[in-house]
Amino acid sequence: MPVSPAYKTFIQDLLADFGPVSIRRMFGGAGVYADGVMFAILAEDTLYLKADEVSARAFAAEGKGPFTYRPKGRGPVALSYWEVPERLLDDPDELVAWARRAHAVALAAKAEKGR
Repeated sequence: MPVSPAYKTFIQDLLADFGPVSIRRMFGGAGVYADGVMFAILAEDTLYLKADEVSARAFAAEGKGPFTYRPKGRGPVALSYWEVPERLLDDPDELVAWARRAHAVALAAKAEKGR
């Protein structure tokens, strides 16, 4: 799941209008954080945004699926982070709108977890 430094910079530049984000290494990939929550992950130079049951439909409608990994000795595990449609990488304004939805989902999940 390595992420190139150039891809990290590319994503930070695309999300400039979102507001301040930080990208932190994790498990060979990276997490994208804002306001203390991780709302996106980077793996193998691919961006995945956090989704809930409702927002996942938009990703599925674009032919995208969730990030999956295969733990040793187990079947694949899907996370609630969905691959960003390539067209959004050419449209920073729309990407920021999708990122804001992902951030809202992450904040709601954090609030729910805290209850």
